Amino acid sequence: MATVSYPYQRTPVFPQIVAALISGVVLFFGLIIAWVLGYQLMYAGRIFPGVSVAGVDLSGMTPSDAAIKLNQTLSYPISGKILFRYGEKAWVATPAQLGMVFDPSSSAVTAYRLGRRGGLFGALAGQIHAGGAGVNVPPVIIFDQRVAFQYLSQISSQINQPMTEASLKLEGTNVVAQPGQVGRELKIDATLIYLGSQLQTFTDGEVPLVVQEIQPQILDVSGQADVARQILSQPLTLAIPNATSGDPGPYIYNIEVLANLIGVQPIRNGDQVAVQVVLDPTGLRDLLVPVKSHVDRLPANAKFIFNDETRQLDLMEDSKIGRAMDVEASIQAINDALLRGEHTVNLVINEAQPQVSGATTGQQLGITELIHAETSYFFGSSQERIQNIQAASARFHGVLVAPGETFSMGAAMGDVSLDNGFAEALIIYGGRTIKGVGGGVCQVSTTLFRAVFNAGFPIIERTPHAYRVSYYEKTVSGAVDPRLAGLDATVYFPLVDFKFTNDTPYWILMETYMGNGSLTWKFYSTRDGRSVTWDTTGPVNVVSAPPPSFEQNPELRKNEMKQVDWSANGADVTVTRTVWRDGAVLFQDQISTHYEPWRAICEYGPDSKEPEKLAREKNLCSNPSG
Repeated sequence: MATVSYPYQRTPVFPQIVAALISGVVLFFGLIIAWVLGYQLMYAGRIFPGVSVAGVDLSGMTPSDAAIKLNQTLSYPISGKILFRYGEKAWVATPAQLGMVFDPSSSAVTAYRLGRRGGLFGALAGQIHAGGAGVNVPPVIIFDQRVAFQYLSQISSQINQPMTEASLKLEGTNVVAQPGQVGRELKIDATLIYLGSQLQTFTDGEVPLVVQEIQPQILDVSGQADVARQILSQPLTLAIPNATSGDPGPYIYNIEVLANLIGVQPIRNGDQVAVQVVLDPTGLRDLLVPVKSHVDRLPANAKFIFNDETRQLDLMEDSKIGRAMDVEASIQAINDALLRGEHTVNLVINEAQPQVSGATTGQQLGITELIHAETSYFFGSSQERIQNIQAASARFHGVLVAPGETFSMGAAMGDVSLDNGFAEALIIYGGRTIKGVGGGVCQVSTTLFRAVFNAGFPIIERTPHAYRVSYYEKTVSGAVDPRLAGLDATVYFPLVDFKFTNDTPYWILMETYMGNGSLTWKFYSTRDGRSVTWDTTGPVNVVSAPPPSFEQNPELRKNEMKQVDWSANGADVTVTRTVWRDGAVLFQDQISTHYEPWRAICEYGPDSKEPEKLAREKNLCSNPSG
């Protein structure tokens, strides 16, 4: 009988294991989900376990219950203590006094929201963290910094103090050293940052006061008091070095003046600051500026007279060295000398040498002959006008003009004042002919202008009179020559000047001479072959003078009248000048003048008869003919 064999068959194991694992995982996650869902349902509307605010456990409470508990439990704003301290001073305040208000409702809501935000996994993580380690949620507070600012401002009034540099106080002329003071300032804004952080902790504590100290550069000057006393031991004398007779000074300042100027100044040596007693530079400057106006002078060339017989220069006035006081250097010199114990100090003077000394010869300057002389006439002038012509023309007697120099009459004339020998005479000012200091100076400027014009020098600045003045058109006979109209020049320094240029390689020497009703201006130099021709249109476009004006003057008597302005017809004049040299035209220019028609003015006393009739009787205020 045959035996039949069957093969062995096993049941598959791996698929069964995988299926079991999947079932387990599904079951695990199902349990987790069931737990999570149950946990969420259990604490729906309530705060998750482990959540507290400022240490108060709110687990499982609704937000409203939590708010009530927080309000009953947390009294920190009222009972809390915040300490401020500076040195030995201390200030204690409650958070409420500093502007803190606790918001229990918002704090409870914040606690409730923990574990419910940040997505599914974020929310679960928050719940797990709270349930495990616990979470202390910061309380919600309102911090009104304006209240805290006011509180800190009161503290600052007890802390702050100004920075004061050490100084020397003078009681009369007695020197007292006053120490410096460190400045302090409570920085309220910076302190508020620390205060806000402390209040957020809901705990008592000390808040640092942020105080800035400001160190003075000079804290102690006691060692300088003796130096100050030595400075004030005698008056200060300032002098011009190498002073001669006629020089200003010396200038003496008594101890009381010095006492008002004394002080200390810092001296920096690297990082080190020392102090030194000085006279205040600003105060010294105020003293020295007026001195400078007396001391300073421009260099002055020597003045000469040309000797027509010897054809040499005779010295009339020696040259003067110019000088300018250096105020800042003088201030330094004064303080340096005082620190050495010296009380007589030379001012610092910078000198400038003149171009021409008294030893210079005519040959060196090219002054060898008379090249032109010009005379103008002023017959009938008042004594005051003659005095002014004399005073003004004398300023130019012996004056030199350098080659290439543009000569300014105003700069050479200087100040026109009663103190300098001038008198009040008639001048044209503000549309009127009135009395003023220096009336008649224009006779001098007109004479110089004509000398320059006829000598052939370039004219740089010239201003005519507002109206035709008969003095400037008079001839030697006393008659009026209309051809001289347009050849006048007015000056009113410093606003109106007369200027010309010496365009030759030789110096010019000017001499002025007064005659009986005349002024002569001479130019000495070396002829360079130039000559002058000129022509004039004479007065054209003539406009008759306006009718005279009559004005009452309460200072005059009844039927008394005086003329204070004179009429003149208006006109235009053009003078053409041609300057020749060796038969060729060197240059040509035109002098154009416009004269305004001018009204005569007569003044009369109150209660006078008809002014026009009175003027005819007295032969006053009549208009020119033609």
